[in-house]
Amino acid sequence: MTQKIYYLGIDVGTGSARSCVIDADGNFLAQDVEPIRLHNPRHDIYEQSTTDIWRAICKSTRVAVAEAAVDPKDIKGIGFDGTCSLVVLDKSGNPASVDEDSHFEDNDLNLILWADHRAVDQARRINETQHEVLRYVGRTISPEMEIPKTLWLKENLPEAKWNSIGHLMDLPDFLTYRATGSLARSTCSLTCKCSYLPQGVGQGWDASYFEAIGLKCLIEEKWARLGGIEGGDGQVLTAGDPVGQGLTDQAAEELGLVPGTPVGSAVIDAYAGAIATTGASASADERKRMLAALDKSLYEQGTHRVAIACGTSSCHIAMAPQDIYVDGVWGPYRSVMVPGMWHAEGGQSSTGQLIDHTLNTHPSIGDARKQADAEGMNIYAFLNRHLETMRQKRGFAYIEDLTRGMHIYPDYHGNRSPLADPTLRGMIIGVSLDRSIDDLATRYLATLQAISCQTRHIIESLNSKGYKIDTLCLSGGLCKNPIFVKLHADITRCQVILPDRIDAAVVIGAAFLGARAAEPDTSLWEIMVRLGKAGQVIQPSTDPNIITANEKRYRVFHEMLKDQKKYRAIMDGLP
Repeated sequence: MTQKIYYLGIDVGTGSARSCVIDADGNFLAQDVEPIRLHNPRHDIYEQSTTDIWRAICKSTRVAVAEAAVDPKDIKGIGFDGTCSLVVLDKSGNPASVDEDSHFEDNDLNLILWADHRAVDQARRINETQHEVLRYVGRTISPEMEIPKTLWLKENLPEAKWNSIGHLMDLPDFLTYRATGSLARSTCSLTCKCSYLPQGVGQGWDASYFEAIGLKCLIEEKWARLGGIEGGDGQVLTAGDPVGQGLTDQAAEELGLVPGTPVGSAVIDAYAGAIATTGASASADERKRMLAALDKSLYEQGTHRVAIACGTSSCHIAMAPQDIYVDGVWGPYRSVMVPGMWHAEGGQSSTGQLIDHTLNTHPSIGDARKQADAEGMNIYAFLNRHLETMRQKRGFAYIEDLTRGMHIYPDYHGNRSPLADPTLRGMIIGVSLDRSIDDLATRYLATLQAISCQTRHIIESLNSKGYKIDTLCLSGGLCKNPIFVKLHADITRCQVILPDRIDAAVVIGAAFLGARAAEPDTSLWEIMVRLGKAGQVIQPSTDPNIITANEKRYRVFHEMLKDQKKYRAIMDGLP
């Protein structure tokens, strides 16, 4: 009798926890999504609860396993991914408050979300040190990373509360800790978000850096709160390496699974999307060729692709066999996904969030939603159709003609890359007194175009330094929108590959980590190729009119950035 083998993936995003089950061939069986709470009292403060997150994980896992109709004992591996958010626990492993409004008494709020910008000043002061460690984050650390947030906590928590903290960890590492009881950290989280220099780059934690930025106390305790020193009291694993002894009895009972089930070392959510898509092939023949020459496929196919996880924000993951330094782009990070490879991480701090902001702040959004609901459509499909109706009524050849007079610069929540400037802000040109759904649709289209222009800016910055990107591997909820996808192809001039399961690519990538935990002697790239499945491929337009229109728009994009800097200089009294 053939043994049944399944893998479970668990993904924690900004607004939900998601679990999915795949089989041994990478085929999707079932998933469930459960909402998680977000505390957002001000525009720059975002907090969550790991207790609430674990509750949602347990519920979604039980539902997904039941809907897949698989026996929990046949689940042979579990993988996690999560947002790059800072989790704070006390010395007993219990939640410890990060909430200043409660005077740090509300211990349920023990997670500072990635989007939280309370540590802008701390990031600025860290960057002023110009320390060599910053070379591995594009020379500019972001307030969204864990070390500026840790410094904020040290400077703002009462001393007794700071001293009571036992563990500071990135959310993906918390998830494996909660599942296995192991304090092992992931190369992905430590390197990408905690200023850690992994094997082949440095000696782990750089004492001179932590002293220079004001965190000498972490040196004195041998970085115990960040996970300790590898080879001493700490353990650092690569993606999918087995963590501890697998599921603890408690976690297994809560999840409805079997104690001891292998758990793979976790990754940040964007990297899970890259794991699911970067090695994916569209046919069995292509997969066979790639598996027959794994090193060749890694260096030839993997290095020409950028994986873009498109959600609340967007992250751009690129790979190269050598270290390539790009100012304003995080990395190069060694072995944070595929061991031995170097990874660059670009990003946009607000994409799905920006689209929602554009819609929700427009006076006609209520009427638009009512009409969409009446026809059983989501608001994005409704607006896409409305744009086509507008094009026809106005006698235009292309929907791009609708926004000739409207341009948006998209850094409403600062620029993550390639400028690494959290103080930049959004801009809009072409606003009138129009309050109609036509105007809403036009602003919506201009927002999608702006996001696509910024993706091109990131890719051009990478390629100018030696990357060879010509293919976008999209994942996340935004790639369900055909206009969003086509604009990315047309404006970047790159082909776009969509995942086989658009609604589940990131969590499927997490499941691949479960497969790696079950097969620790198999390389992650082999698992990515063997289980990965590509869907639709979209080529950039060859229409010269479309190309010309997009080149003009991209030029305006850069002119708006120059103008914003010019206006700031004028107001600051600079010549």
